Amino acid sequence: MFDKLESLDDLLEMQLKDLYSAENQLVKALPKMAAEAKDGRLRQGFEKHLQETKNQVARLEQIGKAMDLKLSGHTCKAMEGLIAEGNETMSENATDEVMDAALIASSQRIEHYEIAGYGTAAHYAERLGHSEAASLLRQSLQEEQLTDTKLNDLAKNYLNQKAM
Repeated sequence: MFDKLESLDDLLEMQLKDLYSAENQLVKALPKMAAEAKDGRLRQGFEKHLQETKNQVARLEQIGKAMDLKLSGHTCKAMEGLIAEGNETMSENATDEVMDAALIASSQRIEHYEIAGYGTAAHYAERLGHSEAASLLRQSLQEEQLTDTKLNDLAKNYLNQKAM
C-alpha cells in the first residue's frame, strides 16, 4: 500500500483506506446477517445499521475527495476475517435463539473493530488540522458506539436469556 509510512498524514490515509474497505465489505455482509436473524428487533437493527454503513461510506468518500485521496484499491484483511468468521457461525446448525445470540457476538466484534478504526482516524485528522474530516469521522464513531450499545442491551436483556 505504501512504500514507507513517513508521517501521520500517511498513517491517516492508510486508516481511511482501511475503513473504506471495511465498510464496503460490511455493506455486502449486513443483508445476509439481517436475513439470518430470527428476532425482529435484531433484524431491524441490522437493516438500520446497513443504512448507517452506507452513510459512513459516503462520509469516507467525502473525506477522500476533500483530501484528494483515492480510498479504493485496498482490502481490509481484518474485516475480511471478521466477516468470514460470521459466515462460518451462520452455517452452524443452531436453534434460532442461539443463532441470534451468535449473530450479536459476531456483530460486536465488527463494531469494536470499527470503533477502534474511527477513533484512531478521528484523532489523527484532528491532530493534523483536518477538522471537517475529524467531525465526519467522529459522527461515524458515535454511530458505531451506539450500535454496539444497542446490540449489547439486546443480548444482555433479552436474547442471551432466550438462548439458555
